[in-house]
Amino acid sequence: MSSNQGLSPIAQSSGPSDGLFRKPRDPSMAPRHYRTARSLPDVCPKEPTGEGRALCDGPSVVADQHRWTVYNSKVNLPAALNDPRLAKRESDFFTKTWGLDFTETDVMPSFYLPNISREHFSSYLQETAQREKIHERCKNICPSKDDLSVPTITNNHDKARAELEQVPKIFMKPEFVLNDPATFNAVLPWSHFSVAGGKNSRDVASSRLLQEKLSHYLDVVEVSIARQISLRSEAFFHAMSSQHELQDRLRETADAVAKLRARTAAIDRVMCRGPLRALRDALTHNNCIKLHNKLKLMAAVHQTQPTVQLLLSTSEFVGALELITTTKEVLQQELQGIHSFRHLGSQLCEMERLIDKMMVADFSTYAQSDLSRPFEEDSQVLEKVTEQPAASGKDRLQSLVFGLLRQRKLDFLDIYSEEMVRAAKNVVRQCVVKSVSQISEIDADAVKFHEQMRLMTFHQWFDLLLDIFEHFILFLKRIKATLSAIRNVVLEVLDSSQRSRLADVSSATNHSDGRTNEDEEEEDSGGGEAELAYLTHEGLFISDALNEAEQRSNAAAHAQTRAQTRTDACGSDSASATTESSSSREHNSNTTSSLPIGGAAAIEDVMPSDLELGRVANNAQELLYTASDVSHDRCIKVLMTRAKDGSLERLSSSEFVCLSQAVESFVSDTEELCGRRSVSLRGALQSQAYRFVQRFHEERKTKLSLLLDNERWKQAEVPAEFQDLVDSIADGRVTLPDRKPTGSKDRKPSDFLFVDGQKYAVVGTVLLLIRMFLEYCQCVNDIPSITTDILTRLADLLKHFNSRSCQLVLGAGALQVVGLKTITTRNLALASRCLQLVVHYIPVIRAHFETRLQPKQYSILRHFGHITKDYNDHIAEISAKLVAIMDSMFEKALSKYEVKAPMPSACLRNVCKQMAKMHEAIHELLPEEQTQILFLKINAGFKLHLKRQLARLGVINDGGPQYGLVMVDVAFYSENVQALRSLERLDLNMPEIWEQKR
Repeated sequence: MSSNQGLSPIAQSSGPSDGLFRKPRDPSMAPRHYRTARSLPDVCPKEPTGEGRALCDGPSVVADQHRWTVYNSKVNLPAALNDPRLAKRESDFFTKTWGLDFTETDVMPSFYLPNISREHFSSYLQETAQREKIHERCKNICPSKDDLSVPTITNNHDKARAELEQVPKIFMKPEFVLNDPATFNAVLPWSHFSVAGGKNSRDVASSRLLQEKLSHYLDVVEVSIARQISLRSEAFFHAMSSQHELQDRLRETADAVAKLRARTAAIDRVMCRGPLRALRDALTHNNCIKLHNKLKLMAAVHQTQPTVQLLLSTSEFVGALELITTTKEVLQQELQGIHSFRHLGSQLCEMERLIDKMMVADFSTYAQSDLSRPFEEDSQVLEKVTEQPAASGKDRLQSLVFGLLRQRKLDFLDIYSEEMVRAAKNVVRQCVVKSVSQISEIDADAVKFHEQMRLMTFHQWFDLLLDIFEHFILFLKRIKATLSAIRNVVLEVLDSSQRSRLADVSSATNHSDGRTNEDEEEEDSGGGEAELAYLTHEGLFISDALNEAEQRSNAAAHAQTRAQTRTDACGSDSASATTESSSSREHNSNTTSSLPIGGAAAIEDVMPSDLELGRVANNAQELLYTASDVSHDRCIKVLMTRAKDGSLERLSSSEFVCLSQAVESFVSDTEELCGRRSVSLRGALQSQAYRFVQRFHEERKTKLSLLLDNERWKQAEVPAEFQDLVDSIADGRVTLPDRKPTGSKDRKPSDFLFVDGQKYAVVGTVLLLIRMFLEYCQCVNDIPSITTDILTRLADLLKHFNSRSCQLVLGAGALQVVGLKTITTRNLALASRCLQLVVHYIPVIRAHFETRLQPKQYSILRHFGHITKDYNDHIAEISAKLVAIMDSMFEKALSKYEVKAPMPSACLRNVCKQMAKMHEAIHELLPEEQTQILFLKINAGFKLHLKRQLARLGVINDGGPQYGLVMVDVAFYSENVQALRSLERLDLNMPEIWEQKR
């Protein structure tokens, strides 16, 4: 409580939005609309300040005497804002917080803040102009506190404050309560009175003094209150008049409400009770129908477990899973909270887990039965798994796969893969057991499994391998048929999912097009429904009716989102009211004979995604590739088991060709069946082929070495079969004949081998060499994968023949190896002719291999160029050797030549005799062209040595007697040489024996 004597009766407002006290004026002077718009003034203004100009904003003496306020602050603000660190005073104080480096810059005006001008306040000034005029009039009528003298106000305020300060502060506390003993003792200090029980004069005086003091305090407070009331008397009278007016208006309002309630009761009695009773009866009927349908649904749910067990007894896993899913949806959406079904959900989940295990076990059993059944059965897909009629045929597999997909058991192909590997091992074992049982020489009990295959002959083992190949082809066909059925199921589910998604998009589009018409119909019927809801006072049945009307109009939208709603409801314990109503309406149209199956939409919810289905389909295709690889791996083990002791390396060419063709045929069949190229079995065969080629080459190289070491270098007869072989090569068949031509034994062998119109005198080794390189070419035809290896080995064989024949003939190795007395010119000519025959066939061999090589492998053909050069060099060396033989004879004979009678001289007779022997030795072996070239070289040597001897003897071309004798010998020489066969037209050019005159 505080005294404020200098306050004006009107509260000053701090803004135009505060309420204004408008003092009533003469009705003839003030407009009428100002009278009703009056507002109540603040009857408890704040204390005035000591300045006497505005209301005091200081703390309350009573409420804030112990609370710290800004008036308790003793900090000088300019001193707080000055920075003592600065050398001089700055124009601002931001450096204290922002640092010494702060510099004031011009701030750019913001682009987002508009420029405010007086026009922005024009509307506000127009609204407050009238109120401002009223305020000015009130100021003129009522004297303002500013009109009072400042000293008077100050004195009154100080006097009132001094009087109030006489009152103890305990009376001013908000928590002043006399019930508190401490407060009571502080106000009435009984310690000043005697406790003896008697009253003395001192106690009476003290009590009178205390009573007077309290009376004085009361007078001070009452005077202060009276002063405050006097200052606000006009506001009090105004409040009382406003209260009477408010009571009159409330009385009128109460009368109007009573009349309205009476009229409403009459309307309710006359117009509403009957229709509402009819509406309640209709809703009760509908609720009874819903209850009846709910009971029928409960009866159907009660039969779920027996029905599931019946379906499981016939292995109808998909139907059982769909029934369980639908029942769980019904429990969560339609029958939520029913006590009798509180354990049914967990039981259904347990049954679903049991069905998962049963399907996995059933699929494993199916895989075992499918892959282990006898191969004599023609059907590729297992026709019967168990004795039950429902568990047979391709539909059985499709049902299992569909159920596993529905339960997201996407790893079921791993089960099939494991069974496939196990079955592949059994295929080999069964074939071996079957073959061993037919061979009496092998005791299956005493010999290990791998040793049994090694004890077989090649033909027995080859028949076993063919049987294994045949069984694996059937094995892969069965796997392909089964995986195709699985893949078809996956693709059908994927296609169904995509078609359903497209249908949902189409239905959503159609629904959005028809939504406008439905909204218009709802607006037409909405007015009546709202009126009914307003009239009723029992909102339960009316709300249900309106909900049903709204749900019927939105049936299309609910049908579209029903599948998603069911999926969300399966994961929660309670369903929404909209879902419950939708499910109830759905079951109103269903019979109680069976539960609704989820259909395509429900299947979509539980099926894997498109990405997962695509991955399963790809895994099925990859599993077929894996089956092909597993089959090849098992066949590789059969090959390696046989090859462990080197049996395959010791095969003949025909046997290995048969093996290679069988393996190639099996690999081609599996590639065509599975659609992917496999290299593992080809690689194993390639490694064996490499060993076979190495042994094949070593055998022929050794055989060729033995033939050359035993060759006496005499002309051999050519059997008719070799001539036929050469003729077939000329016809383009660079291969060995399948069988010997009929009648070849009756034909006599010839002395020469005729090749492309030329005759070749050959030794027996060359005939066998021709057959050898044809065997190499035949091997390439039969085993194309070893072309490069065979080519390098054949090049090595040809090089070996060239080098060894050079050692034996030119190097005279045959003298020690075979025991020849000497290497004759006939031996040399025969060796040359054999080398020429090999050179003739090198381009044929090269062309044959070139057709079998890849373009990137053509570089290996350079070996044939090197071999051809080596052979031609060898032939040239033999020719030079023949010339050297005659040259040495000329040198020895002509060194004793003398120009004297009788003529022709004995020396020239001896030379012509040796020339005739030379011609006789080679003219049948070498062609005429080579013979002529050879004798031209021999004649050049003869002329050189004769020219030297004549120069030594001093015989010149002077037409003298000696010249005449020499010409007689030269004529004799020329006649004898030209008399030789095929040398008749040989130009000897004998004048070259004479020195040219200078």
